[in-house]
Amino acid sequence: MSASPPAGERLPPAGSLSAWWLAARPRTLPAALAPIAAGTGVAAAEGRARPGLALACLLTALLLQLAANLANDLYDHLRGTDTQTRLGPPRAAALGLLSPRALRLGLAATLCAAAASGLGLIAAGGWPIATAGALALVAAWAYTGGPWPLAYHGLGDAAVFLFFGLVGVAGTHFVQAGAGSLLAVLAAVPVGLLATAILAINNLRDLTGDAAAGKQTLSVRLGARAARGYVIALLALAFALLPLLLIAGAPALGALAPLALLPLGARLVRTVAGGLSGHGLNEALAGAAKLTAGYGLLLGAGLALGGLR
Repeated sequence: MSASPPAGERLPPAGSLSAWWLAARPRTLPAALAPIAAGTGVAAAEGRARPGLALACLLTALLLQLAANLANDLYDHLRGTDTQTRLGPPRAAALGLLSPRALRLGLAATLCAAAASGLGLIAAGGWPIATAGALALVAAWAYTGGPWPLAYHGLGDAAVFLFFGLVGVAGTHFVQAGAGSLLAVLAAVPVGLLATAILAINNLRDLTGDAAAGKQTLSVRLGARAARGYVIALLALAFALLPLLLIAGAPALGALAPLALLPLGARLVRTVAGGLSGHGLNEALAGAAKLTAGYGLLLGAGLALGGLR
């Protein structure tokens, strides 16, 4: 049984390009920019940036994010999680706009495109990048798919932190610089925290419905009150940890540039702490995605322009 469309929302024709655009969840895609910008900024600060590889990293990251979104649309529908009580944006499969078969084919094609895009990165970075890429491909599918989906067992947050933070930032730096860097690892932590905050706000919004569907996200396991504290901690730590970049030789301009977004972070903290739930958190979710993208861009640009001491 298909879910009903949100009140007053005009849906695209079934099977149309607009239906695929809906399944792609384009508002989530800018978050994939943050780790690429930060990792490239570290490489640029060292004089090792390679724009062509940076663009290949971005394309691969966008394709992996797109694959994860298609998988979520497909498998949340098949598992009965997307019902008529869904609080988030409409889902294509649940509304009957795309068939499960079509989404499976689209998911397979997107994963193949991501793998093809990553071949140049593997040629530049060798087996560490090949390993990270293989794990990322599996994670994009296994987040909600497979016999033991990560999101349904409270491991979605850890996966997002790992791939949007450590793998995304440090991997982007490694493939351009040809070596590891303490600064890249330290820069990866706050970026990963903010990407995780996007998911945590999403799961806080969906807590009641996920619990009813048996989707044991970390927010469901924590409960509403602790889940709010968890979101606030993620947001606060992303800014509080910035001075640690100075330990690795980052210039003050690069390390502290994201502080320009502190007012946006503070507004998100107030919103979450204020007790909003359900649809009321949709605006906060959009704000968290903008914060993550902006944070990564400012951090990367600041590091690139400031150079290392």
